Amino acid sequence: MSASDHPVPARTVPSRTMKVRRMRFAYPKGGLRRHYADGDLILSHVVAVLSATFPKGEDFFVRSVRVCSGQITDPELKRQVKTFIGQEVVHGREHDTLNAQLRSMGYPTHWVDAFVKRSTRLGLRLMPPRASLGHTAALEHYTATLAECLLTDPRAQALLGDTEVRNVLLWHALEESEHKSVAFDVYRAVGGSERLRRRTMIEASAGLLGVTIIFTILSMLADPATYNPRRLAASLRALRHSPFLDEKVRARIRAYQRPGFHPDDFDATEILARWRTEFFGPDGALLDRLA
Repeated sequence: MSASDHPVPARTVPSRTMKVRRMRFAYPKGGLRRHYADGDLILSHVVAVLSATFPKGEDFFVRSVRVCSGQITDPELKRQVKTFIGQEVVHGREHDTLNAQLRSMGYPTHWVDAFVKRSTRLGLRLMPPRASLGHTAALEHYTATLAECLLTDPRAQALLGDTEVRNVLLWHALEESEHKSVAFDVYRAVGGSERLRRRTMIEASAGLLGVTIIFTILSMLADPATYNPRRLAASLRALRHSPFLDEKVRARIRAYQRPGFHPDDFDATEILARWRTEFFGPDGALLDRLA
């Protein structure tokens, strides 16, 4: 048996600053432009598709972690799992609200939601618990990578404009970064192997990219702006230079396949402290969204 077949040794889980924030975002009628992501055609559709994956995707994450939580003995990790579940439940609820708004604007978020619901239910039924947890840890690496790109790169923030969508995505990014190691640490604690960890990352990557690309194309085909050659060409040029597709982002995604990788290899302590203060400090910008 090779070393990669053996369970990855669990480690002592460090204390992390995590909090369940019960948010309430609102979208006044007419408050969002059709192409709300800085007027960009493709990015607006991509964000709508990704937002539509979150409610059922977050539910899959919660179920995958919860089914293995009885095997956890570390009290700190138990605390973090409880907070992780609370944060993910709120994320799913708030993205449901956003997705309803996007659907009213013509984005087919209900198609994506229905597909992800069927796929995740099938996955939970057919996959062993460690494999479901491996998929969750892998997808959490994607969300944390994109989240920290958004939190650290002014170019990425500029793409979101100044709408409520910006607030939702930045708040979501903050909490994804806060709990980015929880599912991974649970995977280690229940005896997940390096080989399964790497394999589930490949599978999760194929699924995520496939869903995003296919549903973005379908969504755009229903948008009259797609058939404006100049508009489409300008959006394609912008996509090539997107901060979310930067080589640093791609390299960080690939880092998951390194032997001994851990999400904490990428330290976000300072950036998290900054955004917590900006959003929830004494004069925080999102204090009025706290329920």
